[in-house]
Amino acid sequence: MMYGSTDTPEASPRRRLRNLGIEPGVLRPGPLNAITDVTGVLVGHATVMEGTAIRTGATAILAHGGNIFRDKVPAAIAVFNGYGKFAGSTQIEELGEIETAIVLTNTLATGRAIEAIHAHTLVQPGNNRVVSINAVVGETNDSRLNDIRAGRPNISEIRAAIDAASGGAVAEGAVGAGTGTVAFGLKGGIGTSSRRVPLKGEVFTVGVLVQSNYGGRLLVDGVPWNASPASEDKDGSIVIIVATDAPLCERNLKRLGQRAFGGLARTGAALSNGSGDYALAFSTHESVRRTPERRAGIVMTPALPNELVSPLFEAVIEATEEAILNSLCMAHAVEGYDAGSGRPSRVEAISLEALARHKAR
Repeated sequence: MMYGSTDTPEASPRRRLRNLGIEPGVLRPGPLNAITDVTGVLVGHATVMEGTAIRTGATAILAHGGNIFRDKVPAAIAVFNGYGKFAGSTQIEELGEIETAIVLTNTLATGRAIEAIHAHTLVQPGNNRVVSINAVVGETNDSRLNDIRAGRPNISEIRAAIDAASGGAVAEGAVGAGTGTVAFGLKGGIGTSSRRVPLKGEVFTVGVLVQSNYGGRLLVDGVPWNASPASEDKDGSIVIIVATDAPLCERNLKRLGQRAFGGLARTGAALSNGSGDYALAFSTHESVRRTPERRAGIVMTPALPNELVSPLFEAVIEATEEAILNSLCMAHAVEGYDAGSGRPSRVEAISLEALARHKAR
């Protein structure tokens, strides 16, 4: 969903990492190579580009298409460096579950995103007596390309991202919450990837979606990338959303989220003092869903034991690395407004031609 007008379109289409012949890791992705390979997960974007200064938006991730407040899912938050805001994190830590859509947006839109989640949740059938909601919002600062003080996206625009959430292929790059973000001095944005994990006669899926807006010295499939701008960013943030259909308790979901930072490190992240590095992991498996009936009594919940989760850890590392690289590959160059300096700005996209040559090194 797009609001306002875009800047100059790209002369050639962008391509995902695997379409350039670069395939990180050893596990195979799902059919979409996206977080929506996890059955039931929905993603929606609202991209807000207006005039010469507004380059922002929101991205919504829903664990399932039903009433999440009533049918909660187990979840856990992992924090590598806490220089940022992650609304709802303390209740997730305390109760081990999420009860709303997850929204990603810019730093100063965090409060508006909470309001949008409230508005969406209160009107759902069955929620007519709800008086407390733990809205879940992650953010990164897009002020390098966006007039972040202008109050966009607004509540209605953020709610539109939630309402637009659907399954299928996920738009990546400079869309939604990634419209104005910057990674490694290049145009960052939204990226996604997945991995399939054979385990004890079953196949589970781990899917990852990222909002990349951080710095360091970029590595592409383990090889240093030497074509970044001279003034590489060091500070910045990333939000990593991890979904799986494996039946995991909140404790092992926290461990899964922590392993996502292994994929972040593989991309050459600086992990600096000023970085905000967050991972939120949840499970969609029916056996671990917290329905009203299960919350009303004592139930036995089957879940994978510790001894079986290591393959999922490997999957989330690989999927996080590829999701980040997809966010770079799919982003186009963006002209905008640097709110810190008050001047126009432009951030270039990573060169796909150079990436194709990079593979041969």
